[in-house]
Amino acid sequence: MQTKRMTFPGRWLPYALLAPQVIVTLVFFIWPASQALYQSLLREDAFGLSSSFVGLANFSRLFDDAYYLNSLSVTAVFAIGTTLLSMSAALLLAATVNRLLRSRDAYTTLLVWPYAIAPAIAGVLWWFIFNPSIGIVPYVLDMLGYRWNHRTSGTDAMLLVIIAAAWKQIAYNFLFFLAGLQSIPQSLIEAAAIDGAGPVKRFWTIVFPLLTPTTFFLLVVNVVYAMFDTFGVIHATTQGGPAQATNILVYKVYADGFVGMNIGSSAAQSVILMAIVIALTVIQFRFIERRVNY
Repeated sequence: MQTKRMTFPGRWLPYALLAPQVIVTLVFFIWPASQALYQSLLREDAFGLSSSFVGLANFSRLFDDAYYLNSLSVTAVFAIGTTLLSMSAALLLAATVNRLLRSRDAYTTLLVWPYAIAPAIAGVLWWFIFNPSIGIVPYVLDMLGYRWNHRTSGTDAMLLVIIAAAWKQIAYNFLFFLAGLQSIPQSLIEAAAIDGAGPVKRFWTIVFPLLTPTTFFLLVVNVVYAMFDTFGVIHATTQGGPAQATNILVYKVYADGFVGMNIGSSAAQSVILMAIVIALTVIQFRFIERRVNY
């Protein structure tokens, strides 16, 4: 079957159709990224009236800064915790919904709704639930003998932001896992059942290996989400505290640049973050390319 070739009626029409996306990319990505790279090589005075070229001094100073190294470790713990919790919960929900026949669409719609909530709103919601004074969860935990207070305990604060950020991302992961489960041939599962494999063994030996491409894609997406899209959650709940316990990298960029007015250091941190997301994107595309070639 021969594919019909489409031609544009005018020479400039393709460029006109591409122009809005190119303009948006230039204005909201290329220009800010170039400015961040330029500012990372400068040092401004306390009043922002003059600047001097310092080369890579801002970058070298970062890796000698105990607060920045602490932020790196905090970000790693936060990203790993958020990714594991959101993906595990989403996979469990997707596997459960996939077994339903009549009410599958209704449950899917209900589970997708939280994704429409802004990260800051999700943070405020969970802040109320875990508030030591009025929250229901601290009240229940206090009855069980545990005194919850994310204002003074770094562990409690980290658990709070991980739960809030993961809850926001579960709906996204759920959709991809459900689509992956529905694409698995039912004949493979039925054949394993005939051979005597139970539901748990069928899942871990047949279903989960076939979900590997989806799982890896979501792994990269969730790590990027935890490192970049959770500023609203942190700002609405803990604001990086207590004692830097939840001061992840993206929030430190804001705190150093907009609160501390240390533009050079903040720009250097944003460049490092940009390098991390580029590296993760390259890894993801390499994996997809290998799967396609395979």
